[in-house]
Amino acid sequence: MKFQRQAKILDLIDRFEIETQEDLTAHLRALGYNTTQATISRDIKELRLIKTLSSETGKYKYTSSNAGAADSFTTRLRNIFRECVTDIDAAQNMVVIKTLPGLGQAAAMAIDAMRAPDVVGTLGGDDTVFAVMRDNDSAQKFCTQARDILK
Repeated sequence: MKFQRQAKILDLIDRFEIETQEDLTAHLRALGYNTTQATISRDIKELRLIKTLSSETGKYKYTSSNAGAADSFTTRLRNIFRECVTDIDAAQNMVVIKTLPGLGQAAAMAIDAMRAPDVVGTLGGDDTVFAVMRDNDSAQKFCTQARDILK
């Protein structure tokens, strides 16, 4: 549940300008997550979220830290990937990744954060990720690497 909630937090701060923990809690509750302020506070710390000035509104909003915690952030996303992926397979230059329900977008975000050079793009659904690779060999190589992460 923790990984799913944290993946949703990353998705929410990417899609919305969330200014406060209360705003984040409200968004999560609207999605069916019954959380407390203390839990959100711990999640923010573990995900190493920071507040930055929004160029659109001029207010501060939560964002993922890119500077000093980039490695930690990527490690966290790899953990999310490891916890939510149930199956992975390639078909020519495409890779289909099956996840636990509700975690497809989190897995897609983890793949994007890994910055694999042969990944052209990802599309995350509820429980499936579709990744387009540069060629057939890249798809097979990616599946092998992804399976290694899952071990």
